[in-house]
Amino acid sequence: MPTYIVLLGPPGVGKGTQAEILAQRTELPHVSSGDLFRENMKNRTALGKRAQEYVDKGDLVPDDLTIAMVKDRLDQPDCKLGAILDGFPRTPAQAEALHGILTAHGADVSVAPFLNADADVLVKRVSGRLTCRAEGHIYHETFNPPKTPGKCDLDGSELYEREDDKADTVRRRIRVYLDQTSPLIEFYRSKGKLIEIDGARSIDEVTASLLAAIGK
Repeated sequence: MPTYIVLLGPPGVGKGTQAEILAQRTELPHVSSGDLFRENMKNRTALGKRAQEYVDKGDLVPDDLTIAMVKDRLDQPDCKLGAILDGFPRTPAQAEALHGILTAHGADVSVAPFLNADADVLVKRVSGRLTCRAEGHIYHETFNPPKTPGKCDLDGSELYEREDDKADTVRRRIRVYLDQTSPLIEFYRSKGKLIEIDGARSIDEVTASLLAAIGK
């Protein structure tokens, strides 16, 4: 039976990090909705061109387009045995659409781990994050500082703090995430798929809990 994992959690809880680790440990592909948008727009695919039109106007990309990108990715051969979904679904409507996509593959979501932590912990993790201008490599003033202050170790470009990573913005992003996704969390809880995991612990401890959840 294929294993499809939906990773849930607010900004700063470490979803991306854990998704990459799980992908290595389980050999399942990491399917990030953010990466799908960037790849489709960069490669000027039919879906990417449509998405770009909304982005250029400052509008939200509609559900049907997001769902089409995810479906296209999950139809690829490397997702036949499952995938780790990060950033999708975001709403119960998207979750229902995902159910339809997976049903066509004779499968369904296996488990939906919800990584959570107190807002203060998340703000501390995200504020202080530094991004390199050239390639977007990520550093942190406290947890992962560059060898030379203000410069990327890999390409030497300037490091800067994104507006999204400032403390007040992070708190607002966390509130928005929890408000918007609470129906999705209840959706997976009602189906017996949700497993809550303390995301405030070390990376290794969170990984161990995730692997145990997937094993069940």
